[in-house]
Amino acid sequence: MSPQKEHILVVEDDESLAEWIYDYLCEQGYQVTLANRGDAAVEMIEADMPDLVLLDIMLPEKNGFEVCKAVRTFYPSPILMMTACAEESDEILGLELGADDYINKPVKPRLLLARIKALLRRSTDAGAQQIRVFGDLRLDAQSKTVVLQQQEVSLSSNEFDVLWLLASQAGSVVSRTDLVSQLRGIEYDGFDRSIDIRISRLRKKLEDDPHNPKKIKTIWGKGYLFTGDAW
Repeated sequence: MSPQKEHILVVEDDESLAEWIYDYLCEQGYQVTLANRGDAAVEMIEADMPDLVLLDIMLPEKNGFEVCKAVRTFYPSPILMMTACAEESDEILGLELGADDYINKPVKPRLLLARIKALLRRSTDAGAQQIRVFGDLRLDAQSKTVVLQQQEVSLSSNEFDVLWLLASQAGSVVSRTDLVSQLRGIEYDGFDRSIDIRISRLRKKLEDDPHNPKKIKTIWGKGYLFTGDAW
Protein backbone atom coordinates (compact mmCIF):
# COMPACT_ATOMS: atom_id res chain seq x y z
CA MET A 1 0.00 0.00 0.00
CA SER A 2 1.43 3.39 -1.00
CA PRO A 3 1.83 6.02 1.74
CA GLN A 4 -0.98 8.54 2.07
CA LYS A 5 -0.33 11.81 0.28
CA GLU A 6 -0.04 14.95 2.39
CA HIS A 7 -3.12 17.13 1.94
CA ILE A 8 -2.76 20.83 1.12
CA LEU A 9 -5.72 23.21 1.01
CA VAL A 10 -5.09 26.15 -1.33
CA VAL A 11 -7.26 29.18 -0.58
CA GLU A 12 -7.00 31.58 -3.53
CA ASP A 13 -9.70 33.48 -5.45
CA ASP A 14 -7.55 34.14 -8.53
CA GLU A 15 -8.70 31.20 -10.66
CA SER A 16 -5.66 31.06 -12.95
CA LEU A 17 -3.19 31.22 -10.04
CA ALA A 18 -5.16 28.64 -8.05
CA GLU A 19 -5.16 26.24 -11.00
CA TRP A 20 -1.42 26.73 -11.57
CA ILE A 21 -0.65 26.00 -7.89
CA TYR A 22 -3.02 23.03 -7.95
CA ASP A 23 -1.32 21.49 -10.99
CA TYR A 24 2.19 22.17 -9.68
CA LEU A 25 1.60 20.73 -6.21
CA CYS A 26 -0.18 17.68 -7.62
CA GLU A 27 2.87 17.07 -9.82
CA GLN A 28 4.99 17.20 -6.66
CA GLY A 29 2.97 14.38 -5.14
CA TYR A 30 0.54 16.24 -2.86
CA GLN A 31 -3.21 15.87 -2.53
CA VAL A 32 -4.61 19.35 -3.22
CA THR A 33 -8.01 20.90 -2.54
CA LEU A 34 -9.07 24.40 -3.65
CA ALA A 35 -11.22 27.05 -1.98
CA ASN A 36 -11.92 30.52 -3.39
CA ARG A 37 -13.68 32.19 -0.44
CA GLY A 38 -12.63 32.80 3.12
CA ASP A 39 -15.83 31.61 4.75
CA ALA A 40 -15.78 28.38 2.75
CA ALA A 41 -12.12 27.86 3.69
CA VAL A 42 -12.93 27.94 7.42
CA GLU A 43 -15.58 25.25 6.94
CA MET A 44 -13.26 23.09 4.81
CA ILE A 45 -10.36 23.37 7.25
CA GLU A 46 -12.58 22.27 10.14
CA ALA A 47 -14.08 19.41 8.16
CA ASP A 48 -10.94 18.09 6.44
CA MET A 49 -8.07 19.14 8.77
CA PRO A 50 -5.51 19.31 5.93
CA ASP A 51 -1.80 18.89 6.61
CA LEU A 52 -1.13 22.48 5.47
CA VAL A 53 -3.14 25.52 4.38
CA LEU A 54 -1.81 27.85 1.69
CA LEU A 55 -3.82 30.99 2.38
CA ASP A 56 -4.15 34.16 0.32
CA ILE A 57 -4.81 37.41 2.21
CA MET A 58 -7.22 39.14 -0.19
CA LEU A 59 -10.29 36.90 -0.29
CA PRO A 60 -14.05 37.48 -0.59
CA GLU A 61 -16.35 37.09 2.44
CA LYS A 62 -13.47 36.59 4.94
CA ASN A 63 -9.94 37.79 4.29
CA GLY A 64 -6.91 35.67 5.06
CA PHE A 65 -6.29 37.34 8.41
CA GLU A 66 -9.85 36.60 9.52
CA VAL A 67 -9.57 33.00 8.34
CA CYS A 68 -6.29 32.52 10.18
CA LYS A 69 -7.68 33.94 13.41
CA ALA A 70 -10.85 31.84 13.17
CA VAL A 71 -9.19 28.48 12.52
CA ARG A 72 -6.36 28.80 15.03
CA THR A 73 -8.83 27.92 17.78
CA PHE A 74 -9.00 24.33 16.45
CA TYR A 75 -6.43 23.87 13.67
CA PRO A 76 -2.85 23.05 14.81
CA SER A 77 -1.13 22.41 11.48
CA PRO A 78 0.92 24.88 9.39
CA ILE A 79 -0.57 27.93 7.67
CA LEU A 80 1.47 29.53 4.87
CA MET A 81 0.10 32.94 3.87
CA MET A 82 0.42 34.49 0.41
CA THR A 83 0.52 38.25 -0.03
CA ALA A 84 0.75 40.53 -3.05
CA CYS A 85 1.73 43.38 -0.74
CA ALA A 86 5.30 43.88 0.38
CA GLU A 87 4.20 45.78 3.50
CA GLU A 88 5.97 44.47 6.59
CA SER A 89 2.84 45.20 8.64
CA ASP A 90 0.90 42.52 6.72
CA GLU A 91 3.60 39.95 7.39
CA ILE A 92 3.73 40.84 11.08
CA LEU A 93 -0.06 40.72 11.46
CA GLY A 94 -0.22 37.32 9.80
CA LEU A 95 2.43 35.93 12.13
CA GLU A 96 0.73 37.42 15.19
CA LEU A 97 -2.57 35.81 14.21
CA GLY A 98 -0.96 32.39 14.01
CA ALA A 99 0.40 31.98 10.49
CA ASP A 100 3.60 29.93 10.39
CA ASP A 101 5.19 31.65 7.40
CA TYR A 102 4.43 33.90 4.44
CA ILE A 103 5.39 34.05 0.78
CA ASN A 104 5.19 37.04 -1.55
CA LYS A 105 3.48 37.12 -4.92
CA PRO A 106 4.32 36.51 -7.70
CA VAL A 107 4.85 33.04 -6.32
CA LYS A 108 8.06 31.30 -7.40
CA PRO A 109 7.54 27.52 -7.77
CA ARG A 110 10.78 26.29 -6.17
CA LEU A 111 10.51 28.75 -3.28
CA LEU A 112 6.88 27.76 -2.67
CA LEU A 113 7.85 24.09 -2.62
CA ALA A 114 10.76 24.74 -0.25
CA ARG A 115 8.51 26.61 2.20
CA ILE A 116 5.87 23.88 2.09
CA LYS A 117 8.42 21.09 2.63
CA ALA A 118 10.04 22.96 5.55
CA LEU A 119 6.69 23.52 7.29
CA LEU A 120 5.50 19.95 6.79
CA ARG A 121 8.83 18.50 7.90
CA ARG A 122 8.86 20.67 11.02
CA SER A 123 5.31 19.68 11.87
CA THR A 124 6.09 15.97 11.42
CA ASP A 125 9.34 16.11 13.38
CA ALA A 126 7.73 17.90 16.30
CA GLY A 127 4.83 15.47 16.40
CA ALA A 128 7.18 12.48 16.42
CA GLN A 129 8.94 13.61 19.58
CA GLN A 130 7.72 13.55 23.12
CA ILE A 131 7.85 15.84 26.14
CA ARG A 132 10.50 18.17 27.51
CA VAL A 133 10.49 19.45 31.10
CA PHE A 134 12.58 22.29 32.51
CA GLY A 135 11.71 23.04 36.14
CA ASP A 136 8.15 24.40 36.11
CA LEU A 137 8.00 24.42 32.29
CA ARG A 138 6.56 21.45 30.40
CA LEU A 139 6.49 21.23 26.59
CA ASP A 140 4.39 18.61 24.80
CA ALA A 141 5.30 18.40 21.11
CA GLN A 142 2.48 16.01 20.23
CA SER A 143 -0.27 18.41 21.29
CA LYS A 144 1.87 21.55 21.01
CA THR A 145 0.93 22.58 24.53
CA VAL A 146 2.98 24.48 27.09
CA VAL A 147 2.41 24.44 30.85
CA LEU A 148 4.23 26.88 33.11
CA GLN A 149 3.78 26.66 36.89
CA GLN A 150 0.80 24.32 36.36
CA GLN A 151 -0.95 26.85 34.11
CA GLU A 152 -1.36 26.22 30.38
CA VAL A 153 0.14 28.97 28.23
CA SER A 154 -1.64 29.76 24.96
CA LEU A 155 0.89 29.78 22.12
CA SER A 156 0.38 29.88 18.38
CA SER A 157 1.82 27.03 16.34
CA ASN A 158 4.76 29.11 15.11
CA GLU A 159 5.53 30.36 18.64
CA PHE A 160 5.59 26.79 19.92
CA ASP A 161 7.91 25.72 17.10
CA VAL A 162 10.43 28.44 17.95
CA LEU A 163 10.29 27.52 21.64
CA TRP A 164 10.62 23.80 20.92
CA LEU A 165 13.62 24.36 18.67
CA LEU A 166 15.39 26.54 21.24
CA ALA A 167 14.52 24.13 24.08
CA SER A 168 15.85 21.21 22.03
CA GLN A 169 19.22 22.96 22.10
CA ALA A 170 19.03 24.26 25.67
CA GLY A 171 22.28 25.79 26.83
CA SER A 172 23.53 26.39 23.30
CA VAL A 173 23.26 29.55 21.23
CA VAL A 174 21.01 29.15 18.19
CA SER A 175 21.72 31.71 15.48
CA ARG A 176 19.06 33.63 13.58
CA THR A 177 20.43 31.99 10.44
CA ASP A 178 19.76 28.52 11.85
CA LEU A 179 16.33 29.50 13.17
CA VAL A 180 15.22 30.97 9.84
CA SER A 181 16.66 28.01 7.93
CA GLN A 182 14.99 25.38 10.11
CA LEU A 183 11.69 27.19 10.62
CA ARG A 184 11.21 28.78 7.20
CA GLY A 185 13.39 26.73 4.86
CA ILE A 186 15.23 29.79 3.51
CA GLU A 187 18.51 31.60 4.11
CA TYR A 188 18.52 34.52 6.54
CA ASP A 189 18.83 37.76 4.56
CA GLY A 190 19.69 40.00 7.50
CA PHE A 191 16.29 41.71 7.43
CA ASP A 192 13.79 38.98 8.40
CA ARG A 193 12.04 40.06 11.62
CA SER A 194 9.69 37.09 11.97
CA ILE A 195 11.93 35.28 14.47
CA ASP A 196 12.38 38.41 16.60
CA ILE A 197 8.61 38.92 16.70
CA ARG A 198 8.04 35.37 17.89
CA ILE A 199 10.76 35.61 20.54
CA SER A 200 9.26 38.86 21.83
CA ARG A 201 5.81 37.29 22.10
CA LEU A 202 7.23 34.18 23.78
CA ARG A 203 8.96 36.26 26.44
CA LYS A 204 5.76 38.12 27.20
CA LYS A 205 3.68 34.95 27.49
CA LEU A 206 6.32 33.08 29.50
CA GLU A 207 6.85 35.97 31.94
CA ASP A 208 10.42 36.61 30.88
CA ASP A 209 11.42 40.25 31.45
CA PRO A 210 11.88 41.68 27.91
CA HIS A 211 14.34 44.28 29.20
CA ASN A 212 16.46 41.74 31.06
CA PRO A 213 15.47 38.25 29.85
CA LYS A 214 16.73 35.29 31.87
CA LYS A 215 14.90 32.41 30.21
CA ILE A 216 15.37 33.16 26.51
CA LYS A 217 18.46 35.32 26.27
CA THR A 218 19.64 37.39 23.33
CA ILE A 219 23.33 36.83 22.68
CA TRP A 220 24.18 39.91 20.66
CA GLY A 221 25.71 39.16 17.29
CA LYS A 222 25.14 35.43 17.71
CA GLY A 223 21.51 34.52 18.34
CA TYR A 224 19.31 33.22 21.15
CA LEU A 225 19.97 31.02 24.16
CA PHE A 226 17.32 28.96 25.98
CA THR A 227 18.36 28.68 29.64
CA GLY A 228 17.20 25.28 30.85
CA ASP A 229 17.67 25.92 34.58
CA ALA A 230 15.85 29.27 34.66
CA TRP A 231 12.34 27.83 34.91
